Amino acid sequence: MQARLLLEDGTLFTGKAFGSEGESTGEVVFNTGMTGYQEVLSDPSYCGQIVTMTYPLIGNYGITRDDFESIRPFIHGFVVREHEEVPSNWRTQYTIDSLLKEYGIVGISGIDTRMLTRIIRHHGVMKGMLTTSNRPVEDMLEQLKATRLITDQVSRVSTKSVFGCPGTKERVVLVDYGAKSGIIRDLTKRGCDVVVVPHDATADQIRRLNPDGILLSNGPGDPKDVPHAAGIIAELLGEYPIFGICLGHQLFALACGADTEKLKFGHRGGNHPVKDLISNRCYITSQNHGYTVKEESISGTDLIVTHINNNDKTIEGLKHKTHPAFSVQYHPEAAPGPFDSSYLFDDFITMIHSFKEQNPRAPRQAEIVAARGGSSASQRKGELAYAKK
Repeated sequence: MQARLLLEDGTLFTGKAFGSEGESTGEVVFNTGMTGYQEVLSDPSYCGQIVTMTYPLIGNYGITRDDFESIRPFIHGFVVREHEEVPSNWRTQYTIDSLLKEYGIVGISGIDTRMLTRIIRHHGVMKGMLTTSNRPVEDMLEQLKATRLITDQVSRVSTKSVFGCPGTKERVVLVDYGAKSGIIRDLTKRGCDVVVVPHDATADQIRRLNPDGILLSNGPGDPKDVPHAAGIIAELLGEYPIFGICLGHQLFALACGADTEKLKFGHRGGNHPVKDLISNRCYITSQNHGYTVKEESISGTDLIVTHINNNDKTIEGLKHKTHPAFSVQYHPEAAPGPFDSSYLFDDFITMIHSFKEQNPRAPRQAEIVAARGGSSASQRKGELAYAKK
């Protein structure tokens, strides 16, 4: 079956369809990873986007559920040069074609992905329509230009209820803006008692979970589309150690008074060099974001730049001058070969230990006694919805 990809500038690509039949619109982006297409497909940060893989052969090792970064894919379309229909790997459970069919995602192969990537690099990301229909191009283009891209990606991918991943050590509240499973794996591997909360959990709801630290997850879209998040982070800043990743990094910056802006075509891939300004060491990182913290907006805030991108010098890491809080733009839980950046989780745990030593808490019994005589019998408002078994 034929499939077509139409860009808002009128460029039309015609290729072979795979996956589901139908039609979808989204922001057309590209990923430069040579491997990891399964992690790309299941990364919630791609919600609302039509993803182009620059590596020419995709699907050769199939799909394995154990490697998923979320329960289901959220992408709006998948574009490849060559789609391998018969994967060869002992772990393979099914093919990309069957995965896309299962979740109603349209795929296209057999187009010049190098040309598409060069268009995006030159003109920037743009809207696109992926379809298996035979509609006239003029009608498609008119509809595409009138279509507004979604801005509620975070609410679409965030958990709707609280759930826990029990551990015996530090309790970490993970605020889910579109969290990858790798973040939970890295925390539980270190014995953390992880509690995942929705993106709109209030500061009081988070406090009642009695966390030792708070992790702000990755997620899709513009950080300014979730304005409530920056306010909640600002309220909790200084009360608990905070670690932000990707979208969490941008929201942390907004909470501290900095600003963000959209990149021309973003950073998406597993081969982005990042320089640690403290150690002067360069790391190869996995990235997926279309926005960045504006460098000039850092002046006048209490933030220090700790990492920069060696390609375009954009900000890749921040640290608060006085509060126990830091963030990175890239994905330390991802392993595009090396595990170089996993030390950041260890730094977060060390920060929690140091904060607890410097700020010992009063025994819980003392808090109960102090609160005696208050309106404790009144029902609490705004309780979180907990996952049911």
